[in-house]
Amino acid sequence: MAEKFVDINGIKICYQMQGDGYPVVLIHGFGSKKESFMAQIPVLSQEFKIISFDNRGAGKSERPDMPYSMEMFVDDIKGLMDYLGISTAHLLGLSLGGMIGLNFILKNPRRVNKLVLINTLAQLPDDFDPESYVNSKIKALELAKKDPELSFWQSTQFGFYHKFRNKMKANPKEKFYGLWSVEDVLKYYKTDRPTAQDVRNIASSFKTNNVYEKLSEINHKTLLLTASHDRLVPKEKMLEIHKKMPNSTYHLIEEAGHESPKEKAPEVNRAIIKFLKS
Repeated sequence: MAEKFVDINGIKICYQMQGDGYPVVLIHGFGSKKESFMAQIPVLSQEFKIISFDNRGAGKSERPDMPYSMEMFVDDIKGLMDYLGISTAHLLGLSLGGMIGLNFILKNPRRVNKLVLINTLAQLPDDFDPESYVNSKIKALELAKKDPELSFWQSTQFGFYHKFRNKMKANPKEKFYGLWSVEDVLKYYKTDRPTAQDVRNIASSFKTNNVYEKLSEINHKTLLLTASHDRLVPKEKMLEIHKKMPNSTYHLIEEAGHESPKEKAPEVNRAIIKFLKS
């Protein structure tokens, strides 16, 4: 589907729609963009109307140079839904997108039907050092300019379970599950890259994410998809969310890392469709 642009809150947001049916809004993660859902959109769009978009500071959306907040991300989604005439939708958030989804549902509870959270956090760990995290991201960006393929393969150590990563290295042209290949992800990885300033602006939103103590207020049916070998968001963090949310369902994806939506696409997609259609 063709990309479209709309002015939301004074900036251009790039979005796409695919499929028919009840709307599902996909919210991508940190340093990512709408194409990160390449293993979900072709399948989910057979059942639902899928709205994917680039957050401010990402992809082809505008990148205003200012510190971002969760409220900004939330208001961008609300503005996009208003523009598209969508009164209520299911929300699906991956990683940072899950944090945004939680903030959205707390601020706009009547605009959400069901919520799907994948490999996300409700609060940052006490020992989290935001400056160190930002600097590591910026170093990766610098390497990506010099050697994008090396940078990509280094990132897969944190994103993919080691057995699946070995399959990727052995078969870079293979279309896994008929949905994506390493070549597809490399192309995605090399285009519309974030800048160091984008990283800093997006990371500023972390300190505005204060939803953990409010999780019990969310009564919407919620699916929590977590990965057994996620090195970025350990499954224990998702279990903490499950214990606080009264209507949540916890689903563990075995032998998968932070990129479980790609490496375990059939299981992830089946779980999402079953949950949203039940």
